[in-house]
Amino acid sequence: MPVRKLLILFSLVLLSQSVFANFDFNANCAHAYKNLLSLKLKSAREIINQEKTLHPHNAITILLDNYYDYFWLLTTDNKADFDRLKDNKSHRIDLLEDEDKNSPWYNFSIAEVNLQWALLHNRFGENTTAGFEINKAYRLLQANNKKYPSFLPDDMPTGVVNVLLGALPNGALKSTLSFFGIKGNLNNGLNMLEQLLAKLPQSEYPFYYDEVVFYLTYIQSYVINDPSAYGKMMQYTNRMDSSSLLKSYIKGFVSLRTGHSSEAIIVLEKRPEGPEYQSYPYLDYLLGCAKMNRLDNNAYNYFSKFLQEKGTSFIKDSYLHLGWNCILQGDVRRYNAFAQLVKTKGYTYNEKDKQAQNEANNPAPNIYLLKARLLFDGGYYDKALAQLQEKDADDFKQAGEKTEYYYRLGRIYEALNKDEEALKAYQSSINTGSSTAYYFAPTSALRMGYIYERQKNEAKAVKYYNMAIAFKNHQDESSIEKRANEGLKRMGY
Repeated sequence: MPVRKLLILFSLVLLSQSVFANFDFNANCAHAYKNLLSLKLKSAREIINQEKTLHPHNAITILLDNYYDYFWLLTTDNKADFDRLKDNKSHRIDLLEDEDKNSPWYNFSIAEVNLQWALLHNRFGENTTAGFEINKAYRLLQANNKKYPSFLPDDMPTGVVNVLLGALPNGALKSTLSFFGIKGNLNNGLNMLEQLLAKLPQSEYPFYYDEVVFYLTYIQSYVINDPSAYGKMMQYTNRMDSSSLLKSYIKGFVSLRTGHSSEAIIVLEKRPEGPEYQSYPYLDYLLGCAKMNRLDNNAYNYFSKFLQEKGTSFIKDSYLHLGWNCILQGDVRRYNAFAQLVKTKGYTYNEKDKQAQNEANNPAPNIYLLKARLLFDGGYYDKALAQLQEKDADDFKQAGEKTEYYYRLGRIYEALNKDEEALKAYQSSINTGSSTAYYFAPTSALRMGYIYERQKNEAKAVKYYNMAIAFKNHQDESSIEKRANEGLKRMGY
């Protein structure tokens, strides 16, 4: 073949290679991704821009750009930023859809972009849009799994989507997904993520380890309330870089959720700081919660600092905590002022803020019950019990307070592995509060179902799960009913 024809053919080959992006998760991209996961967003942006200059046809940079927006919005929690950035999604999808459909990264990347924006749309109350995006991600991941069954990264978004679909409470998001006829399986998704985490360090995708820990620990500690979530988190995070701010978030969040407030305080007070890290005000909120659980006098400072930021979530709950601080100081008048702010400030996109809104409409809490509640949440069970042992049920004249007294007592006894005492206290809460609108009596029935299920007493477990469902027109009805139905489903009912 003449030299001229060889040169033309070679030029055509090069041209054809430049039509599609390479989807090359090279060392530079892995470095940028690590910085994103460590919440060193400025450095990540610089590396992504460098990669675009060096390899302008590498489509992984499109995915990394989306990660940047995702973690920016998770940390700022700013609705104005969300409204400004959300149109980036469709532009990135358009770019990715023009790339090589024969790469396993093709469907994966488009699914990831859809899933990340679904989580963000859900966070800011746009649940119908989130439902459409989860459906798209689900379909793309199914197709990718059939075409590339050994492509390990697929297991991360697939596991998350299965958990989301399997754990959703009733609402707009679940209704949208039901319309598409798709159902997830929480346990399948959880198992997929756990198995993936074990495989990643020895695979060609070890850089995904931290992100899987991020999702898995949240699911274990918040979605399913796994009693061993704290120990698992400590094991998982051992491999993570101590300079990662995301690691501090994971350890602080899970410690707080699992009754280890002292540990949460240590982690959050020693978290890495400096101009290279993205500002993350939510960590001040977590630290405030942990300090209030320990009844520290300076918890007030952290909620005040958090409220100075321009976030969207946990505004109502922060004002409620500031009100509780006033109760602990014996100032009911100031509590009422903060309760009014709970009603008028912030949003109700998440469960904590919805619960705060409900509680602000109730009478001011009793100081003994409040201290017991906070100490229990912090894992200080003996101190919480001591608070309640200063009183007995007859000291509480209001039906709501008496019902709460028995409920708090039951929770403490259950945490101390004193099941018989817990069952008696829960039954007293049910007897006292069956006609109130508070969540204490129905939650007591739910907790009794849990205890009897652990004891393999199927008949009584079913009885109390059904009792929890039978309570109507009370606070937290949807959540309690869902958890009771999950208990019945575990036992085959």
